[in-house]
Amino acid sequence: MGTVTRGTTNPNRLRRVDRFIAALPVLRKTETPIVVDLGFGASPITAVELLSRLSKVNPATHVVGIEIERERVERGLAVATDHLHFTHGGFEVPLPPGLGKVTGTGTGTGTGTGTGTGTGTGTGTGNATIIRAFNVLRQYDEAEVADAWSRMQSRLSENGILVEGTCDEIGRLSTWVTLDSEKPLSLTISVRLSGLDVPSKVAERLPKALIHHNVPGERIHDFLQAFDAAWRNNAGLSAFGAAQRWVTCCNELVADGWPLIGDKKRWRLGELTVEWAAVAP
Repeated sequence: MGTVTRGTTNPNRLRRVDRFIAALPVLRKTETPIVVDLGFGASPITAVELLSRLSKVNPATHVVGIEIERERVERGLAVATDHLHFTHGGFEVPLPPGLGKVTGTGTGTGTGTGTGTGTGTGTGTGNATIIRAFNVLRQYDEAEVADAWSRMQSRLSENGILVEGTCDEIGRLSTWVTLDSEKPLSLTISVRLSGLDVPSKVAERLPKALIHHNVPGERIHDFLQAFDAAWRNNAGLSAFGAAQRWVTCCNELVADGWPLIGDKKRWRLGELTVEWAAVAP
């Protein structure tokens, strides 16, 4: 389900969102996480990098690269491993059959003389622990976003997370929406702080659900304007480094009532997360 995108990708382009995913509690708490790189593009490099980064947090992680263009899937299969898989598909998020395997054993006793033991195995389609869909919906119409979100959300495990967003060609400006199986939870902005002019520079890389709403009267516009104002207010802190200026801006936004999620540890990375309700169209 979906259409073929341009497939543009570069090594290390998705490092910021990968770092965010690696910190998600569900990755650590799930015994064998299944993480999907949906629409990995013309090269499988983003899926390879994703597995490398997440396996450091949970060595049992499996990454599945999914593409609607069969030729791209073939390129992925050439580098597949026991924990790195590639398959053909779209927003319906198919998983390789082996990743849906269920195994179990059981014993039982009765009031009489009989006892019984049993073992069983089975296969199924399984559900994804985390789905990362980056630079995919950017190439769709905004009217198609809700349906695409819904289809991907339906393929999440009980505590699964969908991360949908976009970034520039070399990964210095990134934004994404984090969703659970029912609703959007937050918007995250992650940027390279060195050389940053104003935070609203990310407006050109907002997710499709927001990019056309950065106009007066919309919440996302108000938020970016407030962020720019805080950035200007703390220009004097540049002497202590861009990270210190960013952290102070985040504290100012909190003081002004913006519902930020996370703490200084994330802020120092040039990352900021705000509740979805505060920026939703």
